[in-house]
Amino acid sequence: MLTKIKVKNFRSFKEETAFDFTTTKYAMLKEQNTYHGIVKGALFAGGNATGKTNALYAISILLDLLFLNVNTDMRMHFCFFSKDPEMNLEYTFSFDADKVIYSLSFDRDGTITKEEVLLNGKTLLDRIGLNARTELTDKKNYDKADIDATTPFIKSIYFNTKFTSCLPLKSWFEYLSNSVYFNAERQQMLVGQALSYNVNNKVVLVDYLKEHGVDSINTFFDFFGFNQQIRYEREQKLSEYVSATVALGDKAVYLKRKDIDFWMPLDFESLGNKTLLNMLPALLQVTKNGGMFLVDEFSSAFHNELEELIVRYFMCNSKRAQMFFVSHSTNLMKTSLLRPDQIYAIDFTDDRGSRVKRFSDEQPRESQNMEKMYLSGVFGGLPEYMDDIE
Repeated sequence: MLTKIKVKNFRSFKEETAFDFTTTKYAMLKEQNTYHGIVKGALFAGGNATGKTNALYAISILLDLLFLNVNTDMRMHFCFFSKDPEMNLEYTFSFDADKVIYSLSFDRDGTITKEEVLLNGKTLLDRIGLNARTELTDKKNYDKADIDATTPFIKSIYFNTKFTSCLPLKSWFEYLSNSVYFNAERQQMLVGQALSYNVNNKVVLVDYLKEHGVDSINTFFDFFGFNQQIRYEREQKLSEYVSATVALGDKAVYLKRKDIDFWMPLDFESLGNKTLLNMLPALLQVTKNGGMFLVDEFSSAFHNELEELIVRYFMCNSKRAQMFFVSHSTNLMKTSLLRPDQIYAIDFTDDRGSRVKRFSDEQPRESQNMEKMYLSGVFGGLPEYMDDIE
């Protein structure tokens, strides 16, 4: 599981910035929201254009770098208002007794200047430019004949060896490959397991229904009292007067409200229902299999209570999994839903760039209302607008 990130000169994070996902002293929600001393994810909060999405990108960029079939152009991810010629990314993961640290540095032309993998303090890969030494293959030393300037070398090693001789690194890559990035507003998804790319969400949903059927989604609906069911059928009667037939051999996704004998094609459903159905396969899979569930614009199209339900479901039912998400909904800051060490407030402070504060740094008590504290400015991350409208 992800325990720490450090970024520097990445998007709006000009200065070195760390996000810590290990638990603090709080006992609240320990059984539901933590696993072996690690929080099961975090909420990134703040005003518009402060860097919340960039904090999420700092995690999702790792999936891009390691699983996309084409090289990620890192030039576009440099901080625009920094003269620093190098970008630094560092990720720390813990799996039982094993600790994996992976770090990368990039030059402004997008080339990798440094790359390192540490396992329990031991260096397994040390790369400088186009030269590398590794303990992960029979061959120890590599040069420009073997290394691409913009491709992480650990990616090449994995796809050649699958880390069969190093189980901790294999567990690390499996965790990453089970991870999913979902943009609720743009309806875009990146699925690590598919060596992914952005895809139309309907394709992801249909692929899930083809493999798993409708039972898991309908069980979710039934358990939480949703007044609807999903069907994946070739033809459905929409009403007494209207029927819909899709091309022979194809099927379509429908929703039926329990109290109405009417099947609604997904294309005609509300944005909220579309977003929920497109999100559910990823939510259910990551909850079950482990990995990271990364959600941008989580508050897009959802009622406050539905947001809370989704977060609570994930925290209560996942084990080796984490949910990192961006939302403007302050109702998610309840101590009955998230711990203070699971919320980061993000500000943008002039030419210093984005800066972060973990709510737990202010040591709020369990009995205190974190939402009110946030809205009163205790944690930062609050926009300051002039409100003198008459």
